[in-house]
Formats: sequence, structure tokens, C-alpha cells
Amino acid sequence: MYNISFPGLGLKFSVNRVAFSMGDFNVYWYGIIIGVGFILALIFAIRSLKRYKINSDSFFDCVLAGLVGGIIGARLYYVAFRWDAYADNPMEIFAVHNGGLAIYGGIIGGLGAACIMAKIKKVNIPAMLDIGGMGFLIGQGIGRWGNLINQEAFGTPTDLPWGMVSENTGGTAVHPCFFYESVWCLLGFGILYFISRKWRKFDGQMFLLYMIWYGFERMIVEGLRTDSLYTPLFGLRVSQILSGIIVIIGIVLLVINLKKVKAQGELHTQY
Repeated sequence: MYNISFPGLGLKFSVNRVAFSMGDFNVYWYGIIIGVGFILALIFAIRSLKRYKINSDSFFDCVLAGLVGGIIGARLYYVAFRWDAYADNPMEIFAVHNGGLAIYGGIIGGLGAACIMAKIKKVNIPAMLDIGGMGFLIGQGIGRWGNLINQEAFGTPTDLPWGMVSENTGGTAVHPCFFYESVWCLLGFGILYFISRKWRKFDGQMFLLYMIWYGFERMIVEGLRTDSLYTPLFGLRVSQILSGIIVIIGIVLLVINLKKVKAQGELHTQY
């Protein structure tokens, strides 16, 4: 149970991490919220398959592969940068129920597994990634509210009106970073969806825009967080470095592909 307040907004409430219990088995709100985000993203994907010309059966195979790959990737990514906590007791690596999943690891693992399955099933990978990118924004936007229940993924002290206070913040008002990311992701979904209906020029365009949109936000907000994973050599935040790389790659590939589309259009016009 956490007692949470936003003094500047006059809000105060309590939350219990456990939604309900079945005997000795507890069902946590975090898992339920993540599940809701996944289901909403999946509903969006299913409704988009026809427009992106993707076979539903093959797509579900990719989703299942991505789900497994995402969980494995999220755990391995976290463990890799917190190895000192697992070196003496490697069996703890499998104790996922104790926490320790990294969103970037989940995205990398999920995309990797889904793309391998897509290759096997002969699915248009760039088109699938377009759906996946917008789906990620839905899932991340909803799923981040699980951090509120767990009282995690918050930032440094702040005197802004929306500063959050709880037992985990030591009674100090801090940046609710999970809220920043949730709003950014849901806003990004709306923008990317609008672009996909009006100005989508090539397969993969929406995914590149997702890379730029999410990478830019994560690069900024990660700097506020107090629970970041760090590189072992220079003490830099892993997610900030990775986000910067993703943004640059996304912009470069987007510009290259848009130029190709423009060149092809001019060629067709000449003929």
C-alpha cells in the first residue's frame, strides 16, 4: 500500500499493488495495466491489417513470437546492466516476478523475434513494423500507469505543481516521469495515426517516426529519472545513449526514403 499525493494539485489517495488474490496467488495491478495496454494495441493492429495488406494468421504468429522475445529481451537487457546484482546468484535471473524488466530490451527482443517470424511467414516486415510502432505507443502510453501503482520510474525533486509525493520518494515532491512518457506516447499515437492516413509514403515510415518520436522523449525524460541503468565505463545513462542513436538513425533513414519516393515520383511524371 502506498499513500500518494500531488500537493500542488490538491490530490491525495492510496493504492494497493495487489488487485486481488486467489489463495496464495496475488494478481497485481501492474500486470493488469500492462495487459490492458497490450490488448488495446492488439485491437488497433487487428483493425489495421487489411489496410496494410498483412495476413491475420501470419501476423498472430509474429505477435506471439514478439511477446516471448519481448519478455526475454526485457529481462536480459536489465540483467546485463545490473550484473553485479546477479553475479553471485545467477538463478535470480529467472525470478522475473521480483521485478527487473527494461522497456528498451523488451522492444529490441520483441521486434527481433517478430521480424524473424515475419521472415519465415513471408510477411511484409516494414508494413508490420508500421503497425507495431503505433501499437507500441498505445501499449507504452497505457502501461506506464503501472509505474504509478508500483511507485517507480519517477524523477528528481521538483517544485512544479504536479510534483508527486509518496513513501518511495522519501516525502519529497518528484517528477512523475511515468506520466510524462504516458502523455507523450498517447499524443504520439494520435499524431502518427493521422499521418498514416494522410501522408504515409512508404512501408516503414510510421516505424521510423515512432523511433524519432519515442527516442527524443526518452532521451530527455531519462535525464530526470533516478533509477536509470548506466554504462560500466563512463557512467552514462544507457537509455539516453541508445535513444540518441535511435533518433539519429530514424531521421537519416526517413530522409533517405522520402528522397527515394520523391525521385521515383519525378521519374514517373517524366514518363
